[in-house]
Amino acid sequence: MSTRVLRRDGTLPEGNEKVAAVDAMFDRLAPRYDRMNRVLSLGLDRRWRRRCVEELALPPKARVLDLACGTGALCDDLGRAGYVAVGVDRSAGMLSAAYTTAPLVRGDALQLPFPTGAFDGVVCGFALRNFVELNAVLTECARILRRGGRLAALDAAVPSNPVMRAGNAVWFRGAVPLLGRVLTGDPDAYRYLPKSTDYLPATEELLRRLTASGFDNVGRRTFTGGSVQLLTGTRR
Repeated sequence: MSTRVLRRDGTLPEGNEKVAAVDAMFDRLAPRYDRMNRVLSLGLDRRWRRRCVEELALPPKARVLDLACGTGALCDDLGRAGYVAVGVDRSAGMLSAAYTTAPLVRGDALQLPFPTGAFDGVVCGFALRNFVELNAVLTECARILRRGGRLAALDAAVPSNPVMRAGNAVWFRGAVPLLGRVLTGDPDAYRYLPKSTDYLPATEELLRRLTASGFDNVGRRTFTGGSVQLLTGTRR
């Protein structure tokens, strides 16, 4: 099975093809992933993660799972906010490059290795579009949350404002692949990352799926001119 994150005709992979391609990509990018995030987000990734953690609004010492934790940057933000963080990720490469002191577990978002109701909160940083079965992942997030637990998930978005949308296209679909080629020698991955927003449903559908998965008080906020979205919900 191909591990290209974009097919030869430039289209996005689906199903098992996508799973294999995304796994291979993140294992490959792991050693330089955080440094590239700083560059490609113009340093704004720290601010976005802080807003994500703030939206949890949980009491101190609450137990929070960082889903698709990567190298653990969001786990550290959770710790600084007074939460007890645990990270989970499919990518062995990402986990081996992690620097956080939070406990990390290798696991699949479709079958999280935690008991029902084990967590007070779940966060996810820019990974929703990488899951093949988003509905099943959201349902699994609801399963491991206690009643009243909180979900906060960051991801990329396409601005609704035409001017901002044009700027977003120039940067994320033009400059980002070029920088990826120059700085990492991996143009395929950095063509995929901006294009992968196409996997995400429209806003109304995303919120509907959150509700159907077991969440109330669902909401969406955007940052940086609409280029980043933060989805939230409270476990019913």
